[in-house]
Amino acid sequence: MPEATGPEPHGDLTIRTLAMPADTNPSGDIFGGWVLSQMDIAGGVAARKIAGGRVVTVAVTAMTFIAPVKVGDVLCVYTRLVKTGTTSITLGIEAWALRASGGPRDRVTEGTFVYVALGNDSRPRPLRS
Repeated sequence: MPEATGPEPHGDLTIRTLAMPADTNPSGDIFGGWVLSQMDIAGGVAARKIAGGRVVTVAVTAMTFIAPVKVGDVLCVYTRLVKTGTTSITLGIEAWALRASGGPRDRVTEGTFVYVALGNDSRPRPLRS
């Protein structure tokens, strides 16, 4: 793994996946939507653990694309709890790329995602009963 030379990720490593050619735009960069979907998957994993059950994404309140992801990069997504409400969980999510070229890891995207816990009736439920 490349040695860290700059800022460190915030939160827990939640998922790691490989950027593949099928996910590129005509310029050869990975689609931003693919990166966003990986971040949402990681957020769902983290929120489900916090909620102790089913959750759904209700908002992406902030999203910043910082640098492109290239084919062969390993996308590492980190999640951290920002706050909880009665039924909601807000997570800060960062995506970092381990470059296929062997360079240092780069923060490529960051965002704030909100999830809501659902009960068996598919309606919002309190996080703590």
